[in-house]
Amino acid sequence: MLRSAAKIFAMLLALFAVCQPASAVEPHWPSSLTIGTASPGGTYYAYGEGLARILTRALNLPVIARSTEGPGQNILLLEAGEIQIGFVTLGVALQGWNGSAPWTGGKQLRAMRALFPMYDTPFQFMVREGSGIRAVNELSGKRVGIGPQGGTSGAYIPEFFKVLKVDASLTHGDWADLANQVQAGALDALAVAAGVPFPSFNDLERKGKVRYLPLTSQQILDLRLAMPELGASVVGAGTYPSLRSNYETVGLYNFAVAHRDVPVDLVYTILETVFANHDELVEIHSAAAETVPGNFTRNTFLPFHDGASRWYQNKGVVGVMRGD
Repeated sequence: MLRSAAKIFAMLLALFAVCQPASAVEPHWPSSLTIGTASPGGTYYAYGEGLARILTRALNLPVIARSTEGPGQNILLLEAGEIQIGFVTLGVALQGWNGSAPWTGGKQLRAMRALFPMYDTPFQFMVREGSGIRAVNELSGKRVGIGPQGGTSGAYIPEFFKVLKVDASLTHGDWADLANQVQAGALDALAVAAGVPFPSFNDLERKGKVRYLPLTSQQILDLRLAMPELGASVVGAGTYPSLRSNYETVGLYNFAVAHRDVPVDLVYTILETVFANHDELVEIHSAAAETVPGNFTRNTFLPFHDGASRWYQNKGVVGVMRGD
């Protein structure tokens, strides 16, 4: 009887051990990490979910991809300590760093530190082929979906349209929902800043023919003069089934950022994991082809986290700005 009871007790102990959540590799690491992404149907969301799976496996702690409104909200959540990692476009990050946009409340938001480059974000304008709209300036008087209010599109498209003198009716919302509204005819167009291929564009392509509205060379010049943080960007022919030639536009680069208080060795391990699993990231979303160490130079103002600086220096990448 005693032997049987001891056997049952040992089995229960083993079962209890199996059911316990995995502990972090280092005791000073947080028990979990949350990544601020953007709304479902966008590139950030797909990239973030894949990155969370990779990091959960490598770090031996739960990493959660949180749906948000995009870079602006990610910076605010990071500042409040509600997330530890966030995705930003450098244009929105510059607004946050300087406290220059209305969404910052006039406060300089400087808890963020750069981790690693993600990919270029080209601005793209899309309509259904049957709409009859053939140019960006023809969007005046039309209904245009521009994504969540805290996203890059939500922040920049109103300014774009002011520069281009386009008087459109702008609608905010999750990308997946806005794409459904375009399909149903409730919206005339989508104006998107996102890595390519943009998931919601692919969904619309599967449901019918669409058209991509190009910016003229003069419009590109006007936008870059008005917003110097913009760079020239190209969406390659064939990126989408309906895109038969290169799409010339403007863009902003994306970076992953972390709160400055995330442990240095944890950040170092995150970078080691991201770059070691590059092929898997590309399988998750092809935009991740640009997630390579050499693109760290696309960040010209955000200080890098000390853990990231240490990684780049140990790997022979020099000249990064330290966090403090």
